Amino acid sequence: MRVAVIIPAAGAGHRFGAGDKLAADFGGRPVLLKSIEPFTKRDEVDAIIVAGPPDDLDAFRDRYGPQIGFLGGTIVAGGRKERWETVRLALDAVPEECTHVAIHDGGRPLLDDDLVGRVFEAGRTRAAVIPGIPVRDTLKRCGDELFETAERDATVDAILGLGDDAGIDDLLGGGGGDGGDGGEPGPGHQVPGRAVKETVSRQGLFRVQTPQLFEIDLLKRAYAQDDLDGATDDAMLIERLGEDVTMVEGDERNLKITTQSDLAIARSIAGVKGDGGKPAHLRF
Repeated sequence: MRVAVIIPAAGAGHRFGAGDKLAADFGGRPVLLKSIEPFTKRDEVDAIIVAGPPDDLDAFRDRYGPQIGFLGGTIVAGGRKERWETVRLALDAVPEECTHVAIHDGGRPLLDDDLVGRVFEAGRTRAAVIPGIPVRDTLKRCGDELFETAERDATVDAILGLGDDAGIDDLLGGGGGDGGDGGEPGPGHQVPGRAVKETVSRQGLFRVQTPQLFEIDLLKRAYAQDDLDGATDDAMLIERLGEDVTMVEGDERNLKITTQSDLAIARSIAGVKGDGGKPAHLRF
């Protein structure tokens, strides 16, 4: 088995807020590089391909190029809108001698050798392998409508400048008021809610992680389909072909960093401290 690793890193990361989550300091290294490092220890890995933002590729190369090159990786241009666009473009850079492709989120810096080993070992006999964690929380399906859970105080509204047409965005801290970050409801900001429709059985449900490993011919066939829209992971495209996907045990610590809170939790798990917000690639 000869593996090419694709790291999609072209997304804008809007949910993270200010700053670049992939450049955030994680124990002295950027999150992106920490996410790549476990693959550099594997004899099966022949290539590491990092797909960066196409409209900012030169700056991306300036930021990460030397360090990714030191790890044996190369940088290519990813897609502009959807994740699947980035992976499909990166597939063109996979060396011909590779038999498998592993795809791993650039924002999962807590990936360890044991998890990579489980996925790769299963990939010797299975064409499509993904790691997952069983869902343990109770699940509720809710309506789409967001509403106020209590009537707001008109006097406080007047003081804060919230009129009768103040919407849910104002309630969430986007329309001015207490000057905070929207994280806690202040005076005149009632907590928004949704109607619970039903409890969903968690039997057989799993939270999917990366890396996901595929035989290259199967993955290319999946990405040759006409309709790729709405795919939230690569295994979903394999499922659309009607092919089997095998799940192995994931790792609760293999957290994907999407928000600032995720970064704080991941740093706590790893036992590393933040750097006051300065990107790791600028510290040296």
